[in-house]
Amino acid sequence: MNRKLASYALLLTLLFASSASAELRLPAIFSDHMILQRGAPAAVWGWSDAGGRVTVRFAGQSQATTAAPDGSWTVSLDALEASAEPREFTVESDNGKDTVRLQDVVVGEVWLMSGQSNMAMPYRGYGNQPILGSNEAVVRATNRSLRLFTVQRNASPDPVDDVVGRWETSTPATALEFSAIGHAYITLLEDVLGVPVGGIDSSWGGTPVQAWTERSVLAAVEGIDLTRERPRAQDRPEYLYNGMIHPIVPFGIRGAIWYQGESNVGEPQLYEGMFAGMIGNWRGRWNRGAFPFYFVQIAPYGYGDRGNSAYLREAQLKTMLHVPSSGMAVALDVGLERNIHPPEKIVVAERLAYWALAKDYGMEGVQYSGPVYREMSVEGNEATLSFDYAPDGLSSYGAELTSFTIAGADKVFHAAEAQIVRGGTLKVSSDAVAHPVAVRYAWENWVVGTLFNTAGLPASSFRTDEW
Repeated sequence: MNRKLASYALLLTLLFASSASAELRLPAIFSDHMILQRGAPAAVWGWSDAGGRVTVRFAGQSQATTAAPDGSWTVSLDALEASAEPREFTVESDNGKDTVRLQDVVVGEVWLMSGQSNMAMPYRGYGNQPILGSNEAVVRATNRSLRLFTVQRNASPDPVDDVVGRWETSTPATALEFSAIGHAYITLLEDVLGVPVGGIDSSWGGTPVQAWTERSVLAAVEGIDLTRERPRAQDRPEYLYNGMIHPIVPFGIRGAIWYQGESNVGEPQLYEGMFAGMIGNWRGRWNRGAFPFYFVQIAPYGYGDRGNSAYLREAQLKTMLHVPSSGMAVALDVGLERNIHPPEKIVVAERLAYWALAKDYGMEGVQYSGPVYREMSVEGNEATLSFDYAPDGLSSYGAELTSFTIAGADKVFHAAEAQIVRGGTLKVSSDAVAHPVAVRYAWENWVVGTLFNTAGLPASSFRTDEW
């Protein structure tokens, strides 16, 4: 072989070697300051040389695998015990050819948090729209047992394999920019549980539930129109699932919290099916069973001609009642008529946390739901309503009970008086209705909730009819 041909052969060899070699890479969800979910196998994945050997080491474990022809690989660490000890997490390819070392990795509880602007809203607030108690929360935010990850917004027509973001420890500076509900939620959990807790915020303001759900799931919802063109990419079916949820599956999580619905007020008849579909979609992709999914019912607000948001709140209530391992925090008492971003984010976060503490962490004596209408009986012109989730009775905390209406067979509703009686029941009547058939509570866009249980948790808006 002459020198020219030999040089050409060497060049081809070098080019082939370069194209066949791939740098060891982990997705962004694996970074310094990461937190791993305790008590369950921990999936770890990434990319390297095709056919190369990859070894993951953490907490005394060493798990190895061989990369697929496309360079992708996945290993599973055995279930880990909670630990606040900062440890090194290493991934090595081909006996040390490439090594990634992550520092300050802990083990505890991990929660995904998603939805639209009320979930995304940071302690900093939105301009002149503040969050009550934010300054004190920020002052107290320094806590190395709290870990924060914010997924950068990305709307994609196709599933992507990574996100932009990184794990951070909680400090006044990092907490100020993180989801206020998310931070307050994990703060209460960490304080009570005594183990590290992390939050993954993957949310985008003004987006509908369809954007967070795969099209194949949405297609099964009766009455849905998936052909309508939406000008904004972030509003299109499955675009946010593809760009902001798919790439973090199957990173270990305990469950999810969600605050969304304002962008679906105009289609309440579809929301229950779409919302339940999304929850099932996520659970199926994570393949961890019916993991807990807790959400905030949208707060009252002056929606004008966009429709009566009580129907959307009803769809959310039905989701809570019909979807296993789900729960709803009611915000009927903390809305603002002219601001769709209520400032009481910390209160709402605590209501979400009560669900987790009672249902997932076994805390006895914790009430976690506001009163939920169960049944009605009628005697004369008086309707008597009973409720679940009010074991010690009902209360208005000294305020007048308002926003009750009552109707007879003519389906004409009249303003009604309501009175709390012993045994956790409520009597409702109006001089204008001699023979009651139906009662509604807070069945309008803008109301201020006045009905609670004795734990201070508000009742959802509800109706006894299906008219």
